[in-house]
Amino acid sequence: MAIKYSLGLPQGFVWELVGRRDPVEAFDTLLRWTKAVEQSGYDTIWVADHLMTVPPSQEMLFECWTTVAALLRETETIRIGQLATCNSYHNPALQAKMASTTDVIGGGRFTFGIGAGWYEPDYQAYGFDFPSAGERLRQLDEAVQIIKRMWTEDEVTFEGKYYQVRGAVNQPKGIQQPHIPMMIAGGGEKVTLKLVAKYGDYANVTGSPEEVERKFAILKKHCEDAGRDYDSIKRTVLMHSVLDETDEKAAARVPQWAPAVYPGDISTYGLIGTVDTVRERIAAYEAVGVDEFVLSFPDTVQTDLLTQFAEAFIA
Repeated sequence: MAIKYSLGLPQGFVWELVGRRDPVEAFDTLLRWTKAVEQSGYDTIWVADHLMTVPPSQEMLFECWTTVAALLRETETIRIGQLATCNSYHNPALQAKMASTTDVIGGGRFTFGIGAGWYEPDYQAYGFDFPSAGERLRQLDEAVQIIKRMWTEDEVTFEGKYYQVRGAVNQPKGIQQPHIPMMIAGGGEKVTLKLVAKYGDYANVTGSPEEVERKFAILKKHCEDAGRDYDSIKRTVLMHSVLDETDEKAAARVPQWAPAVYPGDISTYGLIGTVDTVRERIAAYEAVGVDEFVLSFPDTVQTDLLTQFAEAFIA
């Protein structure tokens, strides 16, 4: 199967909408960008779930769930998903209900993505508790069990340490069968990837081909332990791309915010350089089992960069 290419929505988290003051015009810009992505042959648009920019500022940032629903209604063929909704911001039974409604809104084109949460300024500013990483992961473990059961069972009762659901009914359950696909985001080797093996339909990691290969080997072992078919899980990688006449020019255009998202020096392993260099790097990731790239570009709301990439690499 050919590798797929998707894009992260430039909704404002890393200041993609800097300087804009008219929120209606800003959202209309995102709609135009979304339709250009759809027309260019990309597979999915992924929407982040954050409440304030990084670092916090007065710049605009559009909320995840409402944005996903709006984009699904304004498009026809492209999938829309979250990368990823924060488990801490919503009760999991409510998230299951929201996801089911969202899938109906989009005619079965929604991918539910969830993670344990990490951006502490969101928690502090909006009044959410910010427990240890271990506790957030234990909460995520209970949450994904509830969500998947809410999509597949007529009535759900769950008595956990963090969440309790008693006779919960969720109708409609969405359109996709056997249920809405679930991405469990993060590369944590002992917990997150084990949750992917047990409950997830998508995995999402970051890093060089060597690091991604190591993460996928761990995921495969977790799948074997869980009696799960490793190849039933779609394996995605967060990735930045810059195309230019030389590798050096492309590396010079990597944005300042990149280290906040990508480990190490993204210019040494990202899809950054000439078309030939990028083609070689794509092949390296494909060789270790990557099914989909989730791309970002330097000037994220400009459609010429995504069009240029699509013309070079999307059949």
